[in-house]
Amino acid sequence: MRVGAAALAGGIFGAVGTLCFFVAFGTDYWLVASDNCGQYTWPMQTTPTGEKDANGTEIQLEEKSVTVSPSSLALHHEGFFWRCLFQVEPTTHAVLATLFTNQPESKVCIHGYLFPLPVALGPVPHPSYDATAVFRGFWTVLIILGLVSALTGVFLLVCGVPFFSHQLYKVGGAFLIASACLFLFMLLLYVLWMEVVDVKRYVLQERSKMCPDPEVSVLYGLSFMVAAAGVPLELISGLVFMLVGRALRASK
Repeated sequence: MRVGAAALAGGIFGAVGTLCFFVAFGTDYWLVASDNCGQYTWPMQTTPTGEKDANGTEIQLEEKSVTVSPSSLALHHEGFFWRCLFQVEPTTHAVLATLFTNQPESKVCIHGYLFPLPVALGPVPHPSYDATAVFRGFWTVLIILGLVSALTGVFLLVCGVPFFSHQLYKVGGAFLIASACLFLFMLLLYVLWMEVVDVKRYVLQERSKMCPDPEVSVLYGLSFMVAAAGVPLELISGLVFMLVGRALRASK
């Protein structure tokens, strides 16, 4: 009876923790920032002008330019998949605007698969971001390995529900603990990036040339908070299931 209750509690913690990881991975609110820089122009395609496609047609660099009025702010939010900019009123809270504001026509988004390290716009490699390029692969590998470990652990634990194999519980718990450790390391890398790298320069990127003295506000977004909440849940779940596996082995 105690083993069943412990397994149920561990399953709830593990399910909620894994859900937190997937929500954090799929949402684009890790970094939330606002600035008063004004006009922003982002390329919709990063292929340099002058190159040709398979048919020999010259590919032009398409850009979308949005002019922000002096009395408003440009809100920047991003995650693993997308980086977006849109206009908000100065009195709007940056985090609340990303959740409760209708998506405006001025919103511009580009792919950000190598988040959280800077994604170069224009020439590759970009000279401004070479110093931090080594972390890009680490971020991508860690977040993917963390999700795969969580899914593998959940699958093994589901297979072990009838309590016929203590090894499934031990291995499944180990995968959940590994997933929690991978996400914890990824969060530490993110905090290091936020606190050490010049994030304000990253937020402005090429727009910094138009703003000699911009005001930039940088915040940790809700995606980061959700991922941080999932780490202890996943860790507790893994430890509980490893103890369940030990208890099942002792009872045989």
